[in-house]
Amino acid sequence: MRKYRILAVLLVLFLVATVFVGCAPKANNNNEGGNAQKPKEKVKVAMILVGPKNDGGWSQAHYEGLMYLKDHDPNVEIAYSESVPEGAPAEKVLRDYCSQGYKVIFGTSFGFMNPMVNVSKDYPDVIFEHCSGYKTTENMGTYFGRMYQPDYLSGLVAGMMTKTNYIGFVAPFSTPEVVREIDSFTIGVREVNPKAEVHVVWLNTWFDPTKEANAAKTFIANGADIIVSGMDSPASLKEAQEEGVYGIGYDKDMAKFAPKAVLTSRIWHWGVFYTKCLKEVENGTWKPTQYWGGMDEGIVDLAPFGPMVPQNVKDYVLKRKQEIKDGKFKVFAGPIYDQEGNLKVPEGQELSDADKLELQWFVKGVVGTIPKSGS
Repeated sequence: MRKYRILAVLLVLFLVATVFVGCAPKANNNNEGGNAQKPKEKVKVAMILVGPKNDGGWSQAHYEGLMYLKDHDPNVEIAYSESVPEGAPAEKVLRDYCSQGYKVIFGTSFGFMNPMVNVSKDYPDVIFEHCSGYKTTENMGTYFGRMYQPDYLSGLVAGMMTKTNYIGFVAPFSTPEVVREIDSFTIGVREVNPKAEVHVVWLNTWFDPTKEANAAKTFIANGADIIVSGMDSPASLKEAQEEGVYGIGYDKDMAKFAPKAVLTSRIWHWGVFYTKCLKEVENGTWKPTQYWGGMDEGIVDLAPFGPMVPQNVKDYVLKRKQEIKDGKFKVFAGPIYDQEGNLKVPEGQELSDADKLELQWFVKGVVGTIPKSGS
C-alpha cells in the first residue's frame, strides 16, 4: 500500500511541475518581454516661421536649423508652419500644436513673444523657446545669438571699401535686436573710416522683397555705394548688383543671389542651439534660460568674403574676429558716443548685456531716428 501512495505523490508532483513549466516565460529571440527596453518614444518638435521656409534669409536659416536637428537627433519628430502672422493667428497655430501632442515648440520671430507667453501658461507640460524676445515663463525660455559680433566685422569691411562714405542700411522694425545690429555695424565702420555715415530706412516689415528693392534703389540714388540688408530676403542686394554697387547680406550667405555685389554676410547657424536644446530636454536638464551665444559657440559667424574684397581688408577683419572669439576685444567697449555726441559708454567700460538687450539709441555715425512703434 505504501508503494502505491509513494507513486501517487510522485505523480502529483510531476503534474504540478509540468503546469509550472508550461506557465514559465518562453525565451524570445526578438528581445520582447523580459528585461528588454521598449523603443524610446520620439520627442515631437514644432516650429513656426514668420516667412516662407525658402525666403533666402531669416526663415530659411531657421528651417535649415530644424533640418540640422532632424539629421543629428534620430529621437525627434518634427513639424513646422510657414508664413505665420504675428499676434492672434500665431497663438492659434501654437495651441493647435499643443493639442496635437507636440512637446517642444520654437517660435522664430519677435512678434510671437506674447502669444507664446499666453499659450505656455495654459500648457505647462510643453516646452517653449522664443527667438529674439525677452519674456520667459516657467516653461518658456528665449534664445538668440550675439549677431552684433559679425555685424561689427561686416562694418569693418564696409568702412574700408566705401568710396562715397554713404552706406544704406535697410531695416525692418525698431526692436532692440535691430538697433543693436545697426549700432554694432556702425561701430565697425567708424573704427576704420570716421568720415563714413550709415543711413537707415525703416520698412516696418520683416519680409517684403519689393519694398526692400525700392529702399536700396533710393539709397543708391542718393549716393550710397554699399547696401546693408537687415531684412529676411536678398532683394536689396540683388538691386545693389543691378545698380553696380556693393552689398552686405544677413541671415545666410547671400553671395549666390548677387555674386558681383556681396562683400560678405552675417550668418546664423541655428542648428547649434536646436541640438543643444533637445539634448537638454531628453536628458531632463532643460530650464527656461535666456540663451545668447556668440561666435565662440558657432551660432553666429561671418560668411566668406567676396572676390572683390582686398587681402588687407580680410587680414584686418580676421584679426579682429579672432580677438572677439578669444575674448580680447569687446564690440561695445567704450568710449562710445550717441548721435548727439553724448558719452554713453566711458573708456574702460563695456555696455552691459542688459543694456544691449534693451538698446534704443543710435551711436555716432548713424543718420536716422528710431521710431517708438516697433514690432
